[in-house]
Amino acid sequence: MKFDLVELSNVAVRTSQYPEDGKPEFLILGRSNVGKSSFINCIVNRKSIARTSSKPGKTQTLNFYNIDNLCYLVDVPGYGYAAVSNKKQEKFGMMIEEYIINRPNLKHVFLLIDYRHKPTENDLMMYDFLKYYNLPVTVVCTKYDKVKKSGRAKQDKLISSIIDVAMGDDIINFSKVTKLNRDTIINIMESKLN
Repeated sequence: MKFDLVELSNVAVRTSQYPEDGKPEFLILGRSNVGKSSFINCIVNRKSIARTSSKPGKTQTLNFYNIDNLCYLVDVPGYGYAAVSNKKQEKFGMMIEEYIINRPNLKHVFLLIDYRHKPTENDLMMYDFLKYYNLPVTVVCTKYDKVKKSGRAKQDKLISSIIDVAMGDDIINFSKVTKLNRDTIINIMESKLN
């Protein structure tokens, strides 16, 4: 992957609006304000292909980013944002579930959680939901650089004790600032292209 071409090619709220070319897709999931847009921008090496916002809950559609005409990164609404009404949260949930159930070309899920905090109930429910559908998942702990070096071993232990990852799944730490594990994410994606 060279990331010569990175473009938002489809914005969808229903299955009829998904891309129809059958290319591999990689889902980016996480609660609001976990840093999904920053994660995408870091991976594709762009400053603002995915719009970041200080106000959580900005993404309200399924956004398909075409990468070099090889695959798509799929960004979906974040979960667990209190200022979004329950009805809207439910709608987002149904939209995400519909996507997961109907996408045979979904190759891998990157579930983003905030490294600074204990994984939330919503994070655990989302992981269990993905495993119910037998999807391969990498749990990506964002904002790693915001925890002091002295506190990282304790935080690693806490996260791995709460999220009991299935065989074949991983937990990796990630920083958009230092680009920690950017190459690991890209390698996972490239390994699923064939």
